[in-house]
Amino acid sequence: MPVKGLNDNAIKTAIETLQTSLTEVIALKLALKQAHWNMKGPQFIGVHELLDDIYDRTHESSDTIAERIQILGGVAKGTLETTAEGVGMKPYPTDLVDVLDHVEALSDRFSYVGGVIREGIDTCSEAGEDDSEDLLTEVSRQIDKDMWFIEAHIKRP
Repeated sequence: MPVKGLNDNAIKTAIETLQTSLTEVIALKLALKQAHWNMKGPQFIGVHELLDDIYDRTHESSDTIAERIQILGGVAKGTLETTAEGVGMKPYPTDLVDVLDHVEALSDRFSYVGGVIREGIDTCSEAGEDDSEDLLTEVSRQIDKDMWFIEAHIKRP
């Protein structure tokens, strides 16, 4: 049953846009765990524990996005296969060990996902789907904040 007050185009556009965001957020969660499991170095414990917290927040974001897809009458696709097929994020390197190398790789991916989410905000806005726009705005804020936490560990001149 359609959501009252939304036309079919707004619903279709929002579902497609949310699915793209969901796919990228799932890929980001996997990148976080790859880094979390495989890093070594002087900053290990601080970054390791930070990534646990960020993973939890990222998981919550993916859950919220998936639930909105369901509310709109869509099917949230979060399997390994659908994620691998739809992801635009570059693959996370599996040969990294140094904490700071992981921090750099994660920063790049957070920046990419933040861009995808912001494009989704604009798309939902243009389609007139304000609730999905608002949801993605909140996810964007969290992605940006977590990227800031991660980038605090990068040494800059």
